[in-house]
Amino acid sequence: MTCPLLSFVVFLAVVLLHLVAYCKAALVDSSGIVVGGAGRFKDDDPLWTARYDPATLLIHMNTVGNISLRLEGFTTADLQDQPNIQLKSERSHVATVLEGAIPIAEIRNNGIFEGEFNVTGSFLGSANLYVELRTKDNRTVASKEKLPVTVIREERVIDKVFTISVAVLVSILYINFGAALDIPTLKVIARKPIGPVIGFLAQFLFMPLLSYGLGHVLFPDSYEMQLGLFFTGVSPAGGASNIWTVVLGGNLNLSLAMTTISTFAAFGMMPLWIFTLGKTIFNKGNLGVPYRNIASFAIGLVVPLGIGLLIQRYSPRTSRILVRILKPMAAILILFIVIFAIVTNLYLFELFSWQIIVAGLGLPWIGYVFGYIASKVARLPTTDALAISVETGIQNTGIAIFLLRFALPQPEADLTTVVPVSAAIMTPFPLMALYLVMKLRERQSSYHSPSRSFPDIRYARMN
Repeated sequence: MTCPLLSFVVFLAVVLLHLVAYCKAALVDSSGIVVGGAGRFKDDDPLWTARYDPATLLIHMNTVGNISLRLEGFTTADLQDQPNIQLKSERSHVATVLEGAIPIAEIRNNGIFEGEFNVTGSFLGSANLYVELRTKDNRTVASKEKLPVTVIREERVIDKVFTISVAVLVSILYINFGAALDIPTLKVIARKPIGPVIGFLAQFLFMPLLSYGLGHVLFPDSYEMQLGLFFTGVSPAGGASNIWTVVLGGNLNLSLAMTTISTFAAFGMMPLWIFTLGKTIFNKGNLGVPYRNIASFAIGLVVPLGIGLLIQRYSPRTSRILVRILKPMAAILILFIVIFAIVTNLYLFELFSWQIIVAGLGLPWIGYVFGYIASKVARLPTTDALAISVETGIQNTGIAIFLLRFALPQPEADLTTVVPVSAAIMTPFPLMALYLVMKLRERQSSYHSPSRSFPDIRYARMN
């Protein structure tokens, strides 16, 4: 009972922490109380205004952009205590303002200031610049007008090569999936679909909710990371789960059936989650929901799947070859995406933090535990439980990375990629550990078995 209880407690803790964070945010928004600087203060509504030229700023990482600022409407009362007025960044790790101090002397004459400032793109992301007036008693007033700054990476040839190559490999893999669909096996499993039902609920209900909750707990202020984790959670397992099911001695037919069902269901369930629960992340982060891109992505996967079904029907020999290379293709795709993503985007490791690591660990590992416990509660055999556990915990990080790259603009596409990459790196560790434990047990049992000891005894007697 320890493992089920622990899983249940962890899940409850995630939900409770999410509710606490949500309630705290709601209280902050409703009361107008802001936490920052030297303490708590109520943000006044200034009469002076700020105008920026350009109205938005797009710069590359590690480069400097120039903006013009015009302040007007200052009164004598605003300046009587010699306040400190500065142009600041809400997210200094993304964009910083060099020498953002605004001299009071230039404002005293007519209540107007005009000047230019340099903005440095420190790292990928979005930030807002604003003007802050701080009095000697630490009372702070911020301008209502803000300048959106977006920092992106310079487009490289290798980035296009990565995106195109992943698209080609994913399409080929889905042709293989279509050729590998075993309709008779699906009919047999459909007569008693306990395993597939558990797998479906685990993959398309538990994992999306888990990824959504974990994202809000681990990244309360980073909507890009929340989105990356959520997209990973709604991308069910692909060919890698079948490979690990075989390695661990699980039910391969059940695994293939679940992969087939999840492949078809993903065309409806992924957009459903993205356009419902995922839309709340898009809205909070002021990100446009890429309806057209996601719809195009779903249709783009249906086409190669349909090609695979046609090959299976009209060219059985070609279909058998495609089925034979399915597992190697899946393994190559996973390795290619993870290694290529790391090599071409070394900046990802700069984004790695304990939250990223916990997200990469938590999503698949909790999925393994949940899938296995749910299967055992339903009294399924261990081979079925292993297959369901693997199918639940392994997420198709390749699809998640490709979808994020395809659906989102820069810099969000780059920022969100770090989460599925982290999950891809962390996913195999418990499976490898389980495989090693199983191999050690097999070796121990064979060493102590009578068939192994008899030759040793005979050899000892001969000497």
